[in-house]
Amino acid sequence: MASPGDRPTLRCPVCGGTEFDVEEGKIDSKWGFTAHKVKLFICRRCGYVMLFYKGRTIWDFD
Repeated sequence: MASPGDRPTLRCPVCGGTEFDVEEGKIDSKWGFTAHKVKLFICRRCGYVMLFYKGRTIWDFD
């Protein structure tokens, strides 16, 4: 059993890889009124991209 301070290892659901490149990203809504901030984990082995939600913003203009 893991101790309370341990975090589980992130694994790619496609290939089982545990090494990732991490980038910040943004997904715009259909009409562009809101944007969703995401953290991207890109598997170094197969290139699969996992998105983790970081919040919504309406003031993030590019």
